[in-house]
Amino acid sequence: MKKITLYIIALLTISCASIQRGEHWKNPEVTEFNPKNVLVVGVTPDLDARSNFEFVLVQELNKRNINAIQSTVVFEKLFQDATKTEAEIEAKINTLLTEGFETVLVSAVKGVQENESRSGASPQFDYSLQRFLGGYLASRDDYFSQEDYKKYQVFYVETTIYSLQKDEEKSLVWLDSYNIINPENIAAMTDEYVKKIIKSMEKEKLIPKKK
Repeated sequence: MKKITLYIIALLTISCASIQRGEHWKNPEVTEFNPKNVLVVGVTPDLDARSNFEFVLVQELNKRNINAIQSTVVFEKLFQDATKTEAEIEAKINTLLTEGFETVLVSAVKGVQENESRSGASPQFDYSLQRFLGGYLASRDDYFSQEDYKKYQVFYVETTIYSLQKDEEKSLVWLDSYNIINPENIAAMTDEYVKKIIKSMEKEKLIPKKK
């Protein structure tokens, strides 16, 4: 009982977070990674959202003495569909290498989940609660009023880092995933998301900390 109580306290602590980290992986064969020239790719058909995300992340990388550039500057019409991104990167590898890029960072929405809050709480808290209680809330439909139901969306986003090699080959260095819950202010969400990506990359020693 004590463990459950402590878990609920922890849940309440993080329940206001609109971005929650999911699965992550680093290639165990990569012992040293020092990116010098990075192409930052935000995959979305919304050019404004893509440009804003790429700009914010590029600024953070530049502050760490990493030469990074937005894909919207180099390949504006590419990287709008997550299902095509890898093929597009592979088709452009030799071009990217010629331009001096040895690393590509890609962030893409991989899925959208439609959720319904039965608790009347905020989407952020409800999402955490549903993950903790599983199907219990669904089994208590009789307890909640239909007026309590609130619909919201959860976006599953993956960020990956590829190391480029000649002859159209690439190797996956790192993968990080996040659940973005009910984003309303895109600009604020972008800033928060970039901060989390940067923090994760620093922790994995993929990039240096800002001096």
